[in-house]
Amino acid sequence: MELTPTQKKRYNRHLILDGFGKEGQQRLLQSKVLIVGAGGLGSPVSLYLAAAGVGTIGLVDGDQVSLTNLQRQVIHTTPDVGRPKVDSAEEKLKAINPDINIVKHEIYLSEDNALDIIHPYDFVIDGTDNFATKYLVNDACVMLGKSFCMGGINRYAGQVMTHRPGTACYRCLFPEPPAISEVETCAMVGVLGSIAGMLGTVQATEAIKCLIGVGEPLFNALLTFDALTMNWQRFEFPKNEGCALCGKHPTITRLKEYAFQPCSKKK
Repeated sequence: MELTPTQKKRYNRHLILDGFGKEGQQRLLQSKVLIVGAGGLGSPVSLYLAAAGVGTIGLVDGDQVSLTNLQRQVIHTTPDVGRPKVDSAEEKLKAINPDINIVKHEIYLSEDNALDIIHPYDFVIDGTDNFATKYLVNDACVMLGKSFCMGGINRYAGQVMTHRPGTACYRCLFPEPPAISEVETCAMVGVLGSIAGMLGTVQATEAIKCLIGVGEPLFNALLTFDALTMNWQRFEFPKNEGCALCGKHPTITRLKEYAFQPCSKKK
């Protein structure tokens, strides 16, 4: 596809960027990215991917905007309280870039719908706040052969990892979720709002790098951030050949949804 004069002007800073250029921009315009969670992490991810020119952005979220969201979910505003998050997010993304296509999935991801929802997309972003959905995204993407970026934030800290087929998945590092009694959510212990922006922009960058084929994404690695010390650390870990999902002899062959529920369902 040839860029229009308007697109050449809009994406000029990408077009003149070493390693990016016209071909990279064309790849973005033809790409489809699914963002699971239109909240704290999903806000900066979707804003930057829309601005970058990702052609199709899917949004999965069955929740509505609440006043407690606005401290960190910067894609939503006070007048949006009570609206479906996917509707509020779509409005802002189309205002940033009217050329992109937004696909709304006003539903929570589940073992019944995850494979069908994820299947059409090239790359998946997990921006959720619960282990049930994180393992669901991980397992569905591995089963479908999809690349994804997993993110999480809590209190003053956050972490990000990226997977493509053949590299370590989330279960390689965390084979099973913690016990329910050990699980902390944003609704329980709080989270510094700006952390969402810092980790979400890392996820958006990882998606762009993977889609255009530039740089070294966080494959076989976990990036952690501590806001109290401003310390970033990258931990390398190998693909686990004994992983129950992506190892040589997998025992997880179908989706299983854990009992954890999103914060909103606990209210």
